[in-house]
This record gives sequence, C-alpha cells and structure tokens, in this order.
Amino acid sequence: MWRLAGGTIDEEQMTTLASNLAPASPAYTRNKAHMLDLVEQVRALEQRAVLRSARSAANFHARGKLLPRERLAHLLDSGRPFLELMTLAGYCGIEDRDPATSIPGSALIVGIGHISGVRCMVAVNDAGISAGAMQSLTGQKLIRAQEIALAHKLPFVQLVESAGGNLKKYRVERFIVGGGMFYNLARLSAAGLPVISLIHGSSAAGGAYLPGLSDYVVMVRQQARAFLAGPALLKAATGEEATEEELGGADMHARTSGLADYVAENDLDGIARIRDILRAIGWTDTAVLPASPIRPPRHDREDLLGVMPADARTPVDMREVIARLVDDSDFHEFKQLYGAPTVCGYATVHGQPVGILTNNGPLDPAGATKAAEFIQLCVQLDRPILFLQNITGFIVGRAHEEAGMIKHGAKLIQALSNAPVPRITLLCGASFGAGNYGMCGRAFKPDFLFSWPNAKTAVMGGEQAAMTMRMVAEGAARRAGRAVDEDALAQESREIVDNFNEQSTAIYTSSLLLDDGIIDPRNTREVLGVVLKTAAAAKTRPVIPIQFGVARF
Repeated sequence: MWRLAGGTIDEEQMTTLASNLAPASPAYTRNKAHMLDLVEQVRALEQRAVLRSARSAANFHARGKLLPRERLAHLLDSGRPFLELMTLAGYCGIEDRDPATSIPGSALIVGIGHISGVRCMVAVNDAGISAGAMQSLTGQKLIRAQEIALAHKLPFVQLVESAGGNLKKYRVERFIVGGGMFYNLARLSAAGLPVISLIHGSSAAGGAYLPGLSDYVVMVRQQARAFLAGPALLKAATGEEATEEELGGADMHARTSGLADYVAENDLDGIARIRDILRAIGWTDTAVLPASPIRPPRHDREDLLGVMPADARTPVDMREVIARLVDDSDFHEFKQLYGAPTVCGYATVHGQPVGILTNNGPLDPAGATKAAEFIQLCVQLDRPILFLQNITGFIVGRAHEEAGMIKHGAKLIQALSNAPVPRITLLCGASFGAGNYGMCGRAFKPDFLFSWPNAKTAVMGGEQAAMTMRMVAEGAARRAGRAVDEDALAQESREIVDNFNEQSTAIYTSSLLLDDGIIDPRNTREVLGVVLKTAAAAKTRPVIPIQFGVARF
C-alpha cells in the first residue's frame, strides 16, 4: 500500500485502474477525447506559424526566393525524419499576449534532421514572419538548439535571413542573450563540429557574426547582406553613404572581405551547395543500428491517447505507458517491491538500450533511494536514462521527515545531476513540486525534454496554493484579533487558483521554452528513437578540440 495525492491505493485497486484503461471503458473514452482535444489545440497553434509565414509566398516568389519551410524541405533528405523542436516558443509573449492572435515559434524553425546522410541540427530564420526579426525568445531558442548540437556532436546548419532586432522594442537582456549565440558558435567550431551557414537575405549588426563565426559560408548573390551597420545606421553614425551591396553583398564578401566561401545564384543553388559541403567534408553519421529486427510494442500506440487521466489527480499505472513505448513491450523492472511507487527498469526503444524511471505516486525515502541506485547502475552500463514524469512531488509528513526524506531526496538529486549519460525527460502528466526536480526537470539540464499536451507543471496545485495562503491569512487574523473577511479570502483563492492553472499548462510552459516541444503521445516512440540514436551517434564520435574555433584569417 502507498500514499497518493488523494489517499492510498493497494494492488487490488491498481488492477481496477488498469481495467478502466481498457479501450472499451468509459474512462478510456473520456481520456482519449480529452487528449485528442489537447493535441488538436497544439497542432492548431503550430499551424498558425506555418500559415502566417505562407502568407508571404507571393512576395518571396516574386523576388525569386523560396519560403523558409520550402528551403528546409529542399535541404533535408527526403524520407528521413525531421524532429522540430520548441514550436510554441514565445506564444502569448511580449510581441502579442492575446491567445487568439499570438503566433508561436519566435520566427525561428529548429530541429534535428539529415542532410546528405548526415544527422544535423538545423536552424532556419522564418523570414515569412515579421521579416525574420528577432523576437523576445528567438535568441534563447537558438541557444538551446546550439547547446543540443554541442552536447550531441551535431554539425550546425543555419539558413539565415533576419531583419535583426526591433529597435523600437529594445530590451537590454536580449542584447546580452545575443552574445550567447555567438559564444556557442565559437564553442561548436572549437569542438570540431562544423558550423555551416547559408545567407539568403539580411544578416546585419550582431547578426553578421552568424556567418562570421561559421566554418563554411554560402551567400546568395543580390539577396544576401552581411554588415555591422547598414546604410541608414552608417550614415547616422559616420555620415558615410554606401549601398547595401557595396557594404555587405555576396560578391564583395567573396572577392574582398573573404567572409563568403561560396556565392550561390539563388536559394536552390545555395541549398545544393550546403548539401555538397556536408558530402565533401566526409562527415558520417556513426549511429549503429542493431542487426536484428526491431520488434514493435505489443500494444497499440493509439492507447496512449487514453492512458493518462484528464484529471491530473487521478492515479495511473505508468507501466501502461512503458508497455506502449518499448520494443516488444519488454520491460525488465528493477527492485519492484522496494519503494513500489517508484518504477524503474531496463528496456530498448528502436533497438537502443535505455533505463526508465517513472512514478506511480510521490517519491518516498525508499523510492528516492532506489532511483538514485538505479541511476548509478545506468551510469555503470553507460546507458541513457528516460524519465517519464507523472509525479505529485516528494512525500510529506512527520514520519517521512523522521525517515530522512530530505537527505534521501538529496541523494537522488546528486545522482541525476552528475550522471554522465544522456538523460531524456518526458512530461506525461503531473510535474509538481520537488518531484519536477527529482525526475530531471528543466533545471537539471536533460539532453532533451518533451511534454504531452496534458502535462501540468507547477510548484503545487492551484487549490493547494490557495488553501495554504488562506490558512496563513486566517492565522494572521486570529493572532491580530481581527475577524476573517471570508469574501476577500474567497476572491483571493479564486485568483490564486486561476493564476496557477493558467501557468501550469503545457502550452504555457512550452511557450517559455521550459521544454523542447509538445508531442502527440502517439508519436512518442518515434521521437524517442530519434533522440536516442542521436545520443548514440554522439558517443561514438571522437572530439578533437582545438584552442579556438576556425577563424577567418
């Protein structure tokens, strides 16, 4: 028997829970409808960015240019997967706080895909949206993509066309964040990871260092521009007059400055040159696929739509999720009877070995101890760890404090923070309190972190927060000898609950880059396959560091 948010649950009740998840049950039907509605919301928001960019098609095509997503389609290998990341970045942010009109994505497309057979991190300015101008989270989104590329030894390919920062909405913190993009480009090059840039349009001011810090630069003739100060700023600062082409055109940089290594005649020609570069430098994808056939799960992936309850407080057996993600539904559970609410064990996903950690209740002293030990075993095996979060937090109460919950929780934090193996986190349901930390939340820098549309992230539930503040207010009133203002407390409680509920949703947290994207539960196995193979390839590729990135002497 173990304690959950709503009380206790025994093995017989868990069996009942499992039967309620059968595809024909009313609970499954409700859960599926709820999840499909959330998936549709996320896909609709993502489609906003696609449609907004597509509205620029006539303008782009009239100038002989391809739309950003058309460029991406020509760049990537046909028939190979492309894992787009952080699609909701900036939603309801500074640019537009109205949920009905806000365009997510921060005018930047990033993801992992194959170019000429090479697995790469790809970043594309979406110049169809506000001319690709930097938004409040564009820099942070690009930095996160660079960090993933550095950690997983991926060549970094960027298609650049940006109007730069919006000087009317200047924010000093964005200026500082911008420096981080350049810092990471230097680190990528120094780590032996090629940085390859195709300049389609403007790359001005600080943006000029995107090609300046690249190892290979292609610029499109009569379209690409790279300069520290454009004609207007140059005239304002020095009085000098010059055209854009004279200051930073492709031919000038190819013939005079040496910034451009190749000049392309148009977008398609530039893309072909990028593919040729990756082919010519002999960079190979070293991920090794298993020789034996991969057996799919024995359970339908469609079931994942109905496994997670619509109410995050309803308990669920996370083994139901595991059975629909791992090869042949084969899960070797570790220490099943000790710290039973914490579930951990070994499996493979698309042939890639992985350790899995998840929860059927809060983390208690035994569960935290078991999880810390299991993480150490995965390190011993050099095995990636997959954290499936559905956690209400660390267990509380006098008995648990006396049992050393704090020190046992600290052991888990120590183990996961210092584990030198790939760590992948998937928010399947609740991610509350210190449970977010103990199960490798964003602050603990997992290699990848994804959310299902139903995921909830908060320091605690809104009702708990409201009740806590109510008790504090009532206590203060009693000590002061004042009467409790019930109406005021009720209003405050409603505001607290609304505030917590708004900020806990997957769409809200994803818009702040607290994950690497929201995924359809049915696509989880394929997403895990991509990131696990990416991690496997990184392990087999040696890094030959030099003291600095390749400089343009």
